[in-house]
Amino acid sequence: MQITKASKSRLSEVDFDNLSFGANFTDHMFVADYKDGKWNDARITPYEPLVMSPGAKVLHYGQSVFEGMKAYKDENDKVWLFRPDENQKRLNISAERLDMQGVPAEIFNEGLFELLKIDSDWVPKGKGRSLYIRPFIFASEETIVASSSTEFKFMILLSPVGAYFSNDVKLKIADKFSRAANGGVGFAKAGGNYAGSFYPARLAKEEGFDQVIWTDDATHTFVEEAGVMNLMFRIGDKIVTAPTSERILDGITRKSLIEIARSENIEVEVRPIKVQELLDASAKGELKEAFGCGTAAVISPIYAIGHKDMLMEMSQKENRYSEMLKAKMVEIQTKAGEDKFGWTKQVTF
Repeated sequence: MQITKASKSRLSEVDFDNLSFGANFTDHMFVADYKDGKWNDARITPYEPLVMSPGAKVLHYGQSVFEGMKAYKDENDKVWLFRPDENQKRLNISAERLDMQGVPAEIFNEGLFELLKIDSDWVPKGKGRSLYIRPFIFASEETIVASSSTEFKFMILLSPVGAYFSNDVKLKIADKFSRAANGGVGFAKAGGNYAGSFYPARLAKEEGFDQVIWTDDATHTFVEEAGVMNLMFRIGDKIVTAPTSERILDGITRKSLIEIARSENIEVEVRPIKVQELLDASAKGELKEAFGCGTAAVISPIYAIGHKDMLMEMSQKENRYSEMLKAKMVEIQTKAGEDKFGWTKQVTF
């Protein structure tokens, strides 16, 4: 692998006490190109703008997939990753669905670990802080023929971040727009999935909500996921979450939280959830908690959910499952507690 280091670090220019999510990037990035049937020219370069053709297929047909990961620094300044193999596998599942070339594990891991070693000083310590990792693949072939690209670029960017949501959030259940449909690409981390969600999210924000809870495309009667998060609901003393499907992302945080909850003897049901079930539970005072989960926020507690002219507020104010589960997860990620699941992997120097 060719490594070209930046002539001067920008580390001193970043205010680590006031980090905007995804707004600051480290000194270096990883790049590899797929051409003539193979990945080649793997390299680490200074972070800089790309030079690309206006005819690159990604700009016309949207062949682009990505992942979201984090690196954490423990009290001994060791750097750790959380289930990176799951991200590499999911990136390739997304790429296959968009007829793109996946990235072999050896290229993914070598690029990721070498980049983290070089920019390890950018991994922030402290509660709520981490280094966000963005691996992505896009079509780079220079032609506007409407067909799959034969050339791709794989890159990894690093960005020091603080908390994604600083407060509990208020969400609106969608009853018109849909995020995904059966047979589509909802389960993939495709850039277009997110582009299509921004307009409904803006409309919801204009009504005083933070984000949208997506429902099934056919009937809008089943809740699925929210914005950039999977969803979990505490009904009584049981956690209920929708199953993954062709429409719902197989969230790594989601399935990790399910395992943690069950290890703490909390009952978890993975099954379809009707909007009406939530309305009924709320009316009875049994809808105690709702929270989103994902890489960026880990867990984002939801204090209220709107549906048409109804507003459901969560009844559990103290001793919340969401707080306990987030604490357990963060302890594992930052090595502040036992990792009995074997999920963390150290970046060795």
